[in-house]
Amino acid sequence: MTVQLLATDRNLNWLGDPITGWTKLVCDLNFNAPASGSVELPALPEVMELLQPGNRLVVMRDGEIWCAGPMEEPQDYTWDLGENAGVGTVVVRFSDDLARIAGYITYPEPAKSFASQTTTSDRKRQIAASTTEEIIRTLVSENCGPTALSVRRIERLVLDTITGVGTAQLINTRFEPLLDACRRAAITRSLGFRTRQVGDEIRFGVYEPRDLTDVARFSDGLGNLRSVQSTLGAPTATSELVMGGNDPADDPPEGDPAYERVYVEVTSGQHADWWRVEKVIEKSGVDDDSEGELTEAGVLAFGNDNPTASLSTVTVDTPDLKAGRDFGLGDKVAVVLPTGLEISDVVQSIGLAAEPDSGELVTTVIGNNDKTTTTRMVWTVRDLAYRLGQLEGRG
Repeated sequence: MTVQLLATDRNLNWLGDPITGWTKLVCDLNFNAPASGSVELPALPEVMELLQPGNRLVVMRDGEIWCAGPMEEPQDYTWDLGENAGVGTVVVRFSDDLARIAGYITYPEPAKSFASQTTTSDRKRQIAASTTEEIIRTLVSENCGPTALSVRRIERLVLDTITGVGTAQLINTRFEPLLDACRRAAITRSLGFRTRQVGDEIRFGVYEPRDLTDVARFSDGLGNLRSVQSTLGAPTATSELVMGGNDPADDPPEGDPAYERVYVEVTSGQHADWWRVEKVIEKSGVDDDSEGELTEAGVLAFGNDNPTASLSTVTVDTPDLKAGRDFGLGDKVAVVLPTGLEISDVVQSIGLAAEPDSGELVTTVIGNNDKTTTTRMVWTVRDLAYRLGQLEGRG
């Protein structure tokens, strides 16, 4: 068995010996989202001592860290007089350290405490940078990383080596879930971000997924394709008609420029293959598109409105092609369907399932089954950004 479990405290100090006696482990790594895992253990005193609030679980595979992060539910204990007689069993549910970052929101003025934030209702944090990576790193650093207020800083969290990915960009954010702001920036440039434990540090980094369609290939004939589900449907919008400015419900004085509406149309180009479909997006509180906010709202809306040409496949590791070694989260790979059609899509999740008696199985989810050409995350971010805009407009 190549899987090993260890525990640390929140400062990454190792606690006790490797955890033994576990019977079932499941751990899914997700693209631009926290991991999700669980492990079933005997509820021995030495084990329960490690399963305490604030502690972390580290999953090692083949001598490398597969997943490391907080125990979100350290003790789900079961005992009965039947097969579990004795000490009973405990299930631990855990994530990676990205889950810690997900617990923060973006302060308009990150150098101040929440109680000291400005009383100006529409005050937003504006970040402009030469690369998307710099924006995402700044968001994390100033809200929970090295440059954050001491009370908000995550223990041992540092910024990983700069890779210089992305292009010039500007983002505005105000009391928004931190990971949503990071995703909003990353989506427009198709970038990935992650945490990884290196020694006694939690390193947060941004990276550019690779196009591996020529070398990372899956098919029934290669023996690494387990299941396929695909859909094809028309777009629900090809033109997003974004309305900015002030809310007409305010009943403005006629001719007052302070109450003028602003209109921006964002098109996807999908009308050439299908037909024109229009949809109105309300973005009250944004006076103009000089910073690209109205255009961004339209682009994000396509995450839910693009044609439903989706692909969801589950693959398995083979000696020639292994997850983590030959491809990773966010990379684009190729799948040859049983019909002969070849489709390329993004690695969304990599899962590890292990049992001491039956060994381990690594599966990869390529694409998605949410009936959209992008992930469900885009729809969530679009919805959150819209509601955030409404909050600002009412301020």
